[in-house]
Amino acid sequence: MSDEPAAKIFVVDDTETNIDILLETLGEIYDVSVALDGVTALEDIPDRHPDLILLDVMMPEMDGYEVCRRLKQDAATRDIPVIFVTAKQETEDETYGLELGAVDYITKPFSPAVVLARVRTHLQLLQARRELAEANEVLEEKVRHRTEQLHQKNLELEQTRLEIIRRLGRAAEYKDNETGLHVIRMSHYSRLLALAAGMGEKWADTLLNAAPMHDIGKIGIPDIILLKPGRLTEEEWQIMRSHPEIGAGIIGDQSSDLLQMARSVALTHHEKWDGSGYPHGLQGEEIPIAGRIVAIADVFDALTTKRPYKPAWSIEQATDLLRKNAGSHFDPQLVPLFVTILPQVLAIRESWKEQEYEESFADMR
Repeated sequence: MSDEPAAKIFVVDDTETNIDILLETLGEIYDVSVALDGVTALEDIPDRHPDLILLDVMMPEMDGYEVCRRLKQDAATRDIPVIFVTAKQETEDETYGLELGAVDYITKPFSPAVVLARVRTHLQLLQARRELAEANEVLEEKVRHRTEQLHQKNLELEQTRLEIIRRLGRAAEYKDNETGLHVIRMSHYSRLLALAAGMGEKWADTLLNAAPMHDIGKIGIPDIILLKPGRLTEEEWQIMRSHPEIGAGIIGDQSSDLLQMARSVALTHHEKWDGSGYPHGLQGEEIPIAGRIVAIADVFDALTTKRPYKPAWSIEQATDLLRKNAGSHFDPQLVPLFVTILPQVLAIRESWKEQEYEESFADMR
């Protein structure tokens, strides 16, 4: 014998003879409860939690159609299968019952064997639906778990990618006789300016993490040129001006939004609004906005920071240069925006002073 509990059947019929027949037909196999009217059925069914309902249609006070309608309106009972048992044999009656949500229609006088077969069929269908629902829950849980794993892996991959970008950016600064603080400051300046320009948080955060790669191409410039204390010859200057394309080549053509932006920044941050920049002489809005933003942030930080070959400029001197070169070197709409965010820029500058530089680069954000 099976240890599974018997399925629960609830029979609603106002004729006791029909109740007796159904009890005799089903009672030895199933756990059967009964009600002689619709009102009582609606009171008892939620407490009994039956697996299946056999419902007479023609009953006094409340007919089976109304009982079925109310059962289907109640979240606690709407999923219980209902089989109408009725003397009505017109097609429209059967159609109406099915439209109300019934799963089957048995006409009176009924054969016990037919009732038993129909009940067994619909209980099997019910069990199949339950097993399918359980299987779906298990599958959904596995999918959720796998999605979480993939999300975590993607986060780890993104963090690794960011760390590589930061380290490469820092390496370029060291090769150029600078500290890693320059890329931190100018990257944060770039993010602030991007927000001021209405580019949105996500885009600005991507730029924050792409900007450290702006001078990665300097890795490919010979030290004798990169670190030359005097004026470069024209031939040396041509080599120096190749570092944007070298940087773009190092980063490559990637599918990642971050690496795409890093490549764009590396390639275009020396372009000028009037077309006199390099490497391609782009003009105005031909220059991607990421490159235009980084150009301002990079120059401002370079000017206001002491270097072996020059003293630090004052904030006033640096902002005056930006204003004077708005429309020639720099985007004329971005320069005024940069001036408006100067208090935030200076707060970042104060937070990342050269003398307070620590070895760790992990705290960039």
